Amino acid sequence: MEWLNYHHLLYFWVVAREGSIARATEVLNLTQPTISAQLRALEESLGEKLFEKSGRGLALTEMGKVVLRYADEIFSLGRELRDTVRGRPTTKPPRLIVGLADVVPKLVAFRLIEPAFRMSPRVEVVCREDSPPRLLAALAVHDLDVVISDAPAAGAIGVKAFSHLLGESSVTFFTAEPNAAALRRHFPRSLDGAPVLLPAAATELRRMLDHFFETNDIRPTVVAEFDDSALMNISGQAGLGAFPGPSALAREISREHSVRAIGTLETVRERFYVISPERRIKHPAVMAITEGGRKLFE
Repeated sequence: MEWLNYHHLLYFWVVAREGSIARATEVLNLTQPTISAQLRALEESLGEKLFEKSGRGLALTEMGKVVLRYADEIFSLGRELRDTVRGRPTTKPPRLIVGLADVVPKLVAFRLIEPAFRMSPRVEVVCREDSPPRLLAALAVHDLDVVISDAPAAGAIGVKAFSHLLGESSVTFFTAEPNAAALRRHFPRSLDGAPVLLPAAATELRRMLDHFFETNDIRPTVVAEFDDSALMNISGQAGLGAFPGPSALAREISREHSVRAIGTLETVRERFYVISPERRIKHPAVMAITEGGRKLFE
């Protein structure tokens, strides 16, 4: 029988948390060669590369991220075991592991998850962000409790998942104050030739926007495309171009980024889904997310 060397796992865990072997030496009070040797031993025993170089530090590989999740659980249980033996209270809240599709705007994601943060008794919420296919794969092997996405799971090969529509919203364009008045006139025709910031081409929202522009013979000047909606919004705040966002959160977007709404595309509709491994949602925190989401998009 093969056994996992938990000393090796501990060194890996500290290096992953500290971001470099040099910083881990201070925590572990060991030399760099010693820690490097222990990491190599762990990689050899697992048969996987766990780190790759990133600038002056180290970055986790995809398998390294998986191992780190297990290490977090293992050492958390270890602390709980120690506290139990020493007679300390160990009441641990239940966990909800949420997979967030990287195409879902960060503000939307927060508003959807917010009801779970405010539950009583408390629930520990763990958020994992990734592409929808990878999240669905993680859901299939029960690494996630639920996925929040902008598209249903239909067509996901080999994945038993059920999509629950939270709601939908039209799309509003926003821009920095100096450009708002000019672009508000004759919207959406005013976007023809105007600088815009758009989500990445692979997203559902981008496909709908491209279809709208083509159908209405509008050719905006695409300044940049973004995987990260938060970065897109900040770039729009800096005056680089107009950008889209869900109309349901128009006031919050305007307030948070000091931008102005210039017009709404009623025929372009963003939809958001909770995807679960069960047809009927039973997890109390997922039920709270679902109910809150439907109120948000009423």
